[in-house]
Amino acid sequence: MKLKIKGDIIDNDSKWIYDLFKIDATCPKDVDAILDACEEGEPLDVEISSGGGMIHAGSEIYTALLDYKKGPVTIKVTGLAASAASVIAMAGRCEMSPTALMMIHNVSGGARGDYRDMEHFVEVLKTANESLITAYARKTGLDRKELARMMDKETWITAERAVELGFADAIIGDAEIEPLVASTGLTINPEAIEKIRAMMRAKEAEDTKTKKARAWVELEMLKGAEK
Repeated sequence: MKLKIKGDIIDNDSKWIYDLFKIDATCPKDVDAILDACEEGEPLDVEISSGGGMIHAGSEIYTALLDYKKGPVTIKVTGLAASAASVIAMAGRCEMSPTALMMIHNVSGGARGDYRDMEHFVEVLKTANESLITAYARKTGLDRKELARMMDKETWITAERAVELGFADAIIGDAEIEPLVASTGLTINPEAIEKIRAMMRAKEAEDTKTKKARAWVELEMLKGAEK
C-alpha cells in the first residue's frame, strides 16, 4: 500500500478547508484510513513531500506509522521533509531522493497575554522542541544537545548528509548511480549534443532550400511545356 504525505500537515478539523480549495494537505485521519485498509503482512510505502505544519498532527502521524505492525514500513522523501514532516520521516526506514532535502528547526507559534503568559509559552515551546528531539535522537542516535543546536540554526540537510547523520538510511537509486560515479564522463557530452543539434538544424535548412529549388525548376518546366 502507498501512503502519500503531501502539502501541509494539518489537524483533522482543518482538512475540509484544504479540500474545498483543492490544496494538498495531510491530516491524521487520512493516514489512519490508509493504515486501516492495509492487509495483514502488507508492506507500507510512505512518500513524503511536505514543508511541515502542525506539530500535534505530525506527532499523531509519526506515532501511527511507528505502531504499524501489519508489515514493513519504508519512508521515501521525494522532495522535501521539513519541520513536522521531518519528524514523520523518522518513523521507519527512510530513503531520500538524491535531490531531496530535510529541514529541522525549532517549534514556533504565537501567544497573547501578560508577561506570565509569555513566560509560560516559552516553556511550552521548549517542551515541544524536546518532543521533536526525542524523535530525531531515537532515529539518529545523535546527542540531544547537538540536535538542539541544529534546530536553533534551522538546519537544511541534503540526502547524502542525512545518511551520514542517520536521519536517512539510504539514497534512492544508489545502486543505479554507482556505475556513473566510476565513469570518466557522459557518453555524449553537452557540447557534442549541441553540435549535433546545430548540424541537424543546418541539414533541415539545406533540405528546405533544395526542396524550394526543385519546386522552382519543376514550375519552370511546366511553364515551358504549356507553351
